[in-house]
Amino acid sequence: MTARYDAIILGAGAAGMMCAAVAGQRGRRILLVDHAAEPGAKIVISGGGRCNFTNTGTAPDRFLSANPHFAKSALGRYTPADFIELVERHGIAWHEKTLGQLFCDGSARQIVAMLMGECELGGVERAFGQPAMVEHDGTGFRVAIGGRTVTAPAFVVATGGPSIPKIGATDVSYRLAKQFGLKLVEPRPALVPLTLGPDEALFRELAGVSATVVAQAGKAAFREAALFTHRGLSGPAILQASSYWRHGETVAIDFTPDRDADWLVDLKRAQPRASLRRALGLPDRLADALAGRLQIADRLADIPDKALRAASTRLGHWPFRPDGSEGYAKAEVTVGGISTAELSSRTMEARRVPGLYAIGEAVDVTGWLGGYNFQWAWASGSATGNAL
Repeated sequence: MTARYDAIILGAGAAGMMCAAVAGQRGRRILLVDHAAEPGAKIVISGGGRCNFTNTGTAPDRFLSANPHFAKSALGRYTPADFIELVERHGIAWHEKTLGQLFCDGSARQIVAMLMGECELGGVERAFGQPAMVEHDGTGFRVAIGGRTVTAPAFVVATGGPSIPKIGATDVSYRLAKQFGLKLVEPRPALVPLTLGPDEALFRELAGVSATVVAQAGKAAFREAALFTHRGLSGPAILQASSYWRHGETVAIDFTPDRDADWLVDLKRAQPRASLRRALGLPDRLADALAGRLQIADRLADIPDKALRAASTRLGHWPFRPDGSEGYAKAEVTVGGISTAELSSRTMEARRVPGLYAIGEAVDVTGWLGGYNFQWAWASGSATGNAL
């Protein structure tokens, strides 16, 4: 006999577990399905194992989407304060780091256990470690899981994107979108290190050196640490900028934030014997590399004002042209996905396929680094859980 549920949720990640817990506690009969044997793989590895589970600065303008207004409804109805209340109700200790980022004091596994506990309170059934095939007959959804078949009038795509394949991430959400005729916004790796070509070999030799900079891609700029690697550029500032970067474009780095155009000229007047390397206030290896590229002599007194102003301009807007990124293997999330034009911003239901929903990273909504993507998972999962 075929088992019947009110909804089948495919994907036991952050969004899927939240959706299942909310719907189950509303009295719906829910089946949570995942090809992995254990839930929440991305949660477990996030935040260095402590899970940066939300950000107190959450606002719609900190998310990328073809429709920048789409996320407002869900984010407004399930806020960071709501998730913090849930975390505290489960006795999970947490702390705030910089820029509103909240982490568990202990293990990220506490968040997974909390969400699965909430699912159990809602009587959610689960089928883990089994691949699933879904069909739609116009009235409902039929899902083959292992050797059995289950049906439901509602089906939720919560399978995320292809970033970090080593933990089991796939592009199944995009394949399902195509199966059901939903448009996709072209996916690409985001929050990902960028690689530099042979012409930037000098900077690749600085592997391990980091500094606080402003990194800009397009109109977006982020003031955080940048890290030079043996392949190119990484660190929070670069990861943030990478979400806005497109192949062939430059990433500009301001190595001297808060300095005006005449700061070197002014320093020359005040300290003529000062050197550019020392004046930069950057790690020695980086300062040496920049000064070498600028071909600036040691003493500022020996450098014409015009050359100092040109050096200041270059240091404040140093263009790098990455030849690529480290791809989905190192990307924390994916930009793009199921087009928001296909979905209701209130329920996440597909407009052209009643009963079909998409949530979390599967959707073309991508947050900044620092807990924003988890908040979108909680918010979108809650929106659909309340709609089922």
